Amino acid sequence: MKTLIAANWKMHKTRAEARKTAEAVVAGLPGNGRSLIVFPPFTAIADVAEVFAAREGLAVGGQDVYPAEKGAFTGEISPAMLRDAGATWVLTGHSERRHVLGESDAFVGRKTAFALSSGLNVMLCVGETLEEREAGQLEAVLRRQLREGLADVAAETAAAHVAVAYEPVWAIGTGKVAGCAEVLEAHALARRLLRDVVGAVADEIPLLYGGSVKPDNAASLLALDNVNGLLIGGASLEAESFLRIAEAG
Repeated sequence: MKTLIAANWKMHKTRAEARKTAEAVVAGLPGNGRSLIVFPPFTAIADVAEVFAAREGLAVGGQDVYPAEKGAFTGEISPAMLRDAGATWVLTGHSERRHVLGESDAFVGRKTAFALSSGLNVMLCVGETLEEREAGQLEAVLRRQLREGLADVAAETAAAHVAVAYEPVWAIGTGKVAGCAEVLEAHALARRLLRDVVGAVADEIPLLYGGSVKPDNAASLLALDNVNGLLIGGASLEAESFLRIAEAG
């Protein structure tokens, strides 16, 4: 399984800043066969896609999507718009969409299924809050999020076009990182729960870890069983640190 290294730029970078960072990523692209995916803000997708064009191992994605072809959905973006801008991936279920903007598991599932049916690859994000972890609800949370997130997705589609990113909410942007034992537990659990949802093809779905990933912890995370890649926030905003993570291990 190819390792995926993904950058979520969130609400950062103008078009010019995004293009400059993308050019630096291309210039320093490691030759280790890993696939790099950048999720810039919507306004910069086309610029990053242009820089990445025809470069093997580089892809661009949208940070969100609305489950409709078109309509009166002010401020939203459709899969066709994302594809037109050059995106081939989209994030669904990111913790900030769930916990800051109030998206339900069912709505995340609608987005996931519609994006896939519209020709995009999906990186489905799952993970527990600190309160849920302390209450012993990790398994229940992951089971619910995976079951509802993939409710209307065929197993073969999931195997070919889905990646799952486990991001403990308490470790995102806090500087805290789940310990190796915690990551091993969560990823083994996610793999088992994926098998319950989509069957044996679950073993073909990449599982990424996200949560305060830095150049100095990337190698140890990638060395763990069932960690097939990384979803990076703040450390991906500078090409140098993003590339160091991509080269780690």
